[in-house]
Amino acid sequence: MEHWRNSGLHRSKKKEETPRVALHNIIRNKSELTDRSYTSSYKKPHNSYIKVKAANTLTLTGRRKENWYEIRLPKQYHNFSASALLRFLPLPSKFAQRLLQDNSVQKNENLLRLRLFPKERLGMTSDWRDLSILFEDDFMLIVDKPSGMEVHPSTAGQKGTLANAVAAYFEMSGTACKVRPVHRLDKDTTGPVIFAKNEVASIILERSLKDKQIDRLYIAIAEGLFSQMKGTIDAPIGQDRLHSTRRRVSQTGLPAVTHYEVLEIMSDYTLVQIRLSTGRTHQIRVHLSHIDHPIAGDGMYGGKRTYITRQALHGIKLICPHPWTGKKIQVSAPMPDDMKSALEAIRNR
Repeated sequence: MEHWRNSGLHRSKKKEETPRVALHNIIRNKSELTDRSYTSSYKKPHNSYIKVKAANTLTLTGRRKENWYEIRLPKQYHNFSASALLRFLPLPSKFAQRLLQDNSVQKNENLLRLRLFPKERLGMTSDWRDLSILFEDDFMLIVDKPSGMEVHPSTAGQKGTLANAVAAYFEMSGTACKVRPVHRLDKDTTGPVIFAKNEVASIILERSLKDKQIDRLYIAIAEGLFSQMKGTIDAPIGQDRLHSTRRRVSQTGLPAVTHYEVLEIMSDYTLVQIRLSTGRTHQIRVHLSHIDHPIAGDGMYGGKRTYITRQALHGIKLICPHPWTGKKIQVSAPMPDDMKSALEAIRNR
């Protein structure tokens, strides 16, 4: 395996748990990208078998009823107090305490009710755009972000972002909740973006992101031919002193690790699959440019715009634990048309 390491970076010796990516079918039919299985190493954050079993029983048997979440309690939990039952649920301790203080927990013998869905303001201007929804339930929404659209506004009153479109969708569907993006993608990068639909989901999903339990798989069209089929780029990333919006490899930057695997070799371009161990701004773009394989169309980092006018980078798969049940949620986003056209043009030269 090719391994790029910046000698000025001192890293922890602790072994990092990473998801396994199985490539069952390297592309033989060049007309389209075949699906790959992608499994997560996520482990539920409970510290005993009893708590896991109780949490599964309680979270999987509940349902939303207007502003409340109702759980029909199995007989063995009838004598538990409300505060004791909350300890079996995936609620952060401070949030659970606040529910109790706000009288947002009700219990009779066989029913536990939690006010998890209070009516909220959207928190931003709605701006209707068509959305490609990959997954939705009462706790979360996953949307396939198109190119040319920022995830959220950067200035007050800004419109045209994915968050504005989600606000319009919530408004039209009668969903009275704040718009809460959990993570972001660059403006011209496409792929899945998670939105939390209530406060507890937001807290849990942000913790999952920090703990590297949300796995994202990308594909990119990179310039040049890679010398190895697999590799790891381990080089810290910092802000470019000359350009405020650019990033660069810098020994004084933050640790950044990118793993890649070659999917297809096409003359002087390569289709690569990418997984991140860290999540720095522009990480994939900076790292591929750093090893002299800039992404096609990525003018900011040296990519040519012969076949595509934006960086040919797409989040093709996302896996995360559900914020309430802990069950694995997996979504795939189809390759956008401009990347398909670029691949076809490169292959047919």
